[in-house]
Amino acid sequence: MRHSILISGAAQGIGAEIARVFYQQGYKVGIYDINESLAQKLASDLGPNACAGYLDVSDYSQWQHILKEFTDWAGELNILVNNAGILYSGAFETTDIKAHQRTININVTGVINGCHAALPYLKQASFARVINLSSASAIYGQADLISYSASKFAVRGITEGLDVEWKKYGIRVLDVMPLFVQTAMVNNMDAGTIQNMGIDLTPNDIAQQVLTLVEKKAHFWTPTHTPVGIKTKLLYQLSTLSPQFLNRLTNIYLSRK
Repeated sequence: MRHSILISGAAQGIGAEIARVFYQQGYKVGIYDINESLAQKLASDLGPNACAGYLDVSDYSQWQHILKEFTDWAGELNILVNNAGILYSGAFETTDIKAHQRTININVTGVINGCHAALPYLKQASFARVINLSSASAIYGQADLISYSASKFAVRGITEGLDVEWKKYGIRVLDVMPLFVQTAMVNNMDAGTIQNMGIDLTPNDIAQQVLTLVEKKAHFWTPTHTPVGIKTKLLYQLSTLSPQFLNRLTNIYLSRK
């Protein structure tokens, strides 16, 4: 039986590239997104070992429905990739409160829903892993990206906690932490960090890292977090080695406009 992977927010951007990379490696691929027509087109373009459907990650009942649908089709669920996410930028006080709330609802509640609903299927699988899309914004809180940064800190915490808790089931829960990636999500963003740090990573960079985390045997000492890209790795190391005031000064410098 081929291993299978289900990806949320997979109709375009990073999620779509993950779908392509895993399909090329022989996986059965589930492409789920609120843009169902685009998800179906991608599945059709990939071939018979891809399926697609509608998923609003903030709706737990939809997770339950698509997980049953997917496992009936694929045989089992081996890899869950919680990729769906949104980003609003700009000053905290001028960003509409509904935008802040929607960010948390999709980026955090969506991950909780996915992990919770998928566990019964993951426990039954011959091999199971969860990969969450975190961010370099979870290293230190980011000005002009407050809700997004907070949501990725939450994803980081969920990943760490479940990676420990689900050890009893033999399920590793890992995340990738890229800096900004060349997708539609970061077009016309109003944040100094984006302008100063640049956008160097491609969706394929992230997809290849996810593939590496899935394909290689994850030992007890395999890190829970994987920073992606040289800049992210430097920021990650800086946050662990330097005093808090220096981290704050670094982020003040990076967020300047």
